[in-house]
Amino acid sequence: MALELILTLYNGLWLSAILVMAIMAVILSPAIIGRHFQITVPAEFQLLAVLFVFASLFLGEIRRYYDRIWWWDIALHTSSGLLLGLLGFLLIYVLNQNKRIELHLRPGFMALFAFLFAVTAGTLWEIFEFSMDHLAGTNMQKPMLGDNSGLTDTMWDLIVDALGALLISVFGWWYMKRGERSFIVDWIGKFTDRNPRLFKPD
Repeated sequence: MALELILTLYNGLWLSAILVMAIMAVILSPAIIGRHFQITVPAEFQLLAVLFVFASLFLGEIRRYYDRIWWWDIALHTSSGLLLGLLGFLLIYVLNQNKRIELHLRPGFMALFAFLFAVTAGTLWEIFEFSMDHLAGTNMQKPMLGDNSGLTDTMWDLIVDALGALLISVFGWWYMKRGERSFIVDWIGKFTDRNPRLFKPD
């Protein structure tokens, strides 16, 4: 990305240069925010988030993979459903385990929350894409399967978002119901172990 930034500046592509710098800032933001608020996020989750931002914003928008590879957008939206589902599990688990908050939630409700959290975030993103296309003249809602309006693209994005969220939610529910450990529980365990102050009673 640094090389891409140099090339865009050299060629006078100022808008692309600003976009690359914004992507770099987004990728660095978890580490900066974590240090500022003294919160440690598991390295595995950070890596997945960085890879997703790199693949979606840099490769997708700057390198135009969305136009060059037909399944790129579908794969990324499925991945975003998985990632947002993991984030939903993390949030509800933190609340459930925090001694300062009286919550005792069952695995089924935690899985439902993770699913709805991911689907809601995906829906808000589609609203953002629609708004940017109509207010700023961007082309975030891509033509798909002969539909130039972007509606087909939006609907498939929502469908695969929901499928990714459903997959991770059912997976998490299954392991919690059986009392077995999974990578979700392991990552959450790392988060709680490295942020003990969030879980200490007042």
